[in-house]
Amino acid sequence: MNKKYILFDNDGVLVETEPFYFEASKRALKEFFNVNIHFDEYMKIMTDGKGVWVAAPNATQKEIIVARKQRDIYYQEYLRKENITIDKVHDILNELSKKYKMGIVTTSRRVDFEIIHNNRGITDFMDFVLCVEDYAKSKPYPDPYLKGLKKFNAKNEEAIVVEDSERGLISANKANIDCVIVHNEFTKTQDFSKAKYKIDKLEDILNILN
Repeated sequence: MNKKYILFDNDGVLVETEPFYFEASKRALKEFFNVNIHFDEYMKIMTDGKGVWVAAPNATQKEIIVARKQRDIYYQEYLRKENITIDKVHDILNELSKKYKMGIVTTSRRVDFEIIHNNRGITDFMDFVLCVEDYAKSKPYPDPYLKGLKKFNAKNEEAIVVEDSERGLISANKANIDCVIVHNEFTKTQDFSKAKYKIDKLEDILNILN
């Protein structure tokens, strides 16, 4: 495989944050709109690339703004207190950095990303980070990964994407970039049939790329 560049998703691939975003969203929906969102419904909304607030169809834009602010507060509280580390991530990135240039392409807001990666050392291995503010349309649109290719001045066949969600896989496929799906308990029910590779844990990427 003649790859030169790796584009990593962040949440669920490099850090274990996704369950806490779900919990924060669930709390805000219940608190502000008395909506109990179920996991399957949440996952469908995420895959479609929609905001979780579609689960409260009668909510006004003004109410959603208030609820979103509180959701973000809850999420940041989780990020600061919970263990979000993924095993051996530094060793894996160090090994990959010997042969590949790497970047992060995430749908996280920059402010959340900076909390997540404060003193974590993961971004030291990366040439760049693209957050949700850095491109026109989020995953599952191809824009994030096309922007990643542009940052590297790379051809699509020279790059590989590492993802854990169906939404991310769709984005990579639409950008015509090979995609590795890392197993994640949180997203395991999603459809990964169109992934180029599927691996059980991040460490297994070394068997594909090295």
